Amino acid sequence: MLRRDMIAGLAVAAGLGATACSREQAQDEAAAKPKERFRWQMYTTWPRNFPGLGSGAARLAERIRTMSGGRLEIEVFGAGERVPAMEVFDAVSRGSAQMGHGAAYYWKGKSRAAPFFTALPFGMTANETNAWLHWGGGMALWRELYADFNLVPFDAGNTGAQMGGWFRKRIDSVADLDGLRMRIPGLGGDVMSRLGVATVNIPGGELYQALSSGAIDAAEWVGPYNDLAFGFHKIAPYYYYPGWQEPGATLEAIVNKDAWESLPPDLQAIVETACLSCSHTMMAEMNARNAEALRELKTEHGIEVLPFPDDVLRAMHAAADDVVEALAAEEPFARRVWDAYRPFRDAMAENTRIGIAAQLTARGVAPG
Repeated sequence: MLRRDMIAGLAVAAGLGATACSREQAQDEAAAKPKERFRWQMYTTWPRNFPGLGSGAARLAERIRTMSGGRLEIEVFGAGERVPAMEVFDAVSRGSAQMGHGAAYYWKGKSRAAPFFTALPFGMTANETNAWLHWGGGMALWRELYADFNLVPFDAGNTGAQMGGWFRKRIDSVADLDGLRMRIPGLGGDVMSRLGVATVNIPGGELYQALSSGAIDAAEWVGPYNDLAFGFHKIAPYYYYPGWQEPGATLEAIVNKDAWESLPPDLQAIVETACLSCSHTMMAEMNARNAEALRELKTEHGIEVLPFPDDVLRAMHAAADDVVEALAAEEPFARRVWDAYRPFRDAMAENTRIGIAAQLTARGVAPG
């Protein structure tokens, strides 16, 4: 080897070594540099720490704090503490809070398509909805819809199948619905309106007083666990099922888009993962607690738990079909969502009938 070649080789090696050292030094400096910390506020549509729903929002904030090592801390405010429950969407949209927790069907005044992302009357169950959101294109539609409001949505809870509601009087026929005053939000309220019910959308924290005072005759809230906590059994003796209006209600976390984009990728991943985790945890909690609460309502409080008569359910179902079709005709985006939702629901129905409903039927067959 010529001497000049050896010198050149040494020079190149030295340069590579310097480059490697520089890269390692840069990495060390980046690792040593303090990572930015974020302090957010979350407004919710639920009373602070209300079982399942309010506590689910608190759990989400705590899980994000823990997973981020304290880099993202979120202070949670219950309904009415900063803004009324029904103003959470607007508050997060304009950036008064970075995050919100509620249900998309509360915002049907913003978009007629919003209720699709909570629940449709006689629509998909919780498991079916999760499949649609994450494997059927539902989440992409949801985020496209909310982008116009400077928001990024996440599914962050699910109540599972709800109950049909609390009534001061028995419902034995469709005629018994006529003139009834009932709290029932979303598309379920539109369905009941078609059957002669005067519907209102009252926040959860105001429901007991409204039902107790006679301002309303009936109220749909969630299910046994939450309903027992509110004490509805003290003032309305008839508890109806099924919860046709919300067969699997998805709850949402909404994040102000500017706040979302300010987060580094790892914190964005933590928020999304925490939402999915809390959705799973809430479903498990609701199933377990509902079973306990239903037993208590029946055995300790003597509540009559009754099925809606078949003719009432048929009338509700027919009205629901009309409501959803009318909704899709009113707003082009609602039409897009319905045209995506309906075939997925229909495809899932056969799988659910064979995979779940048949199993439940078989479980009820007495041995021997």
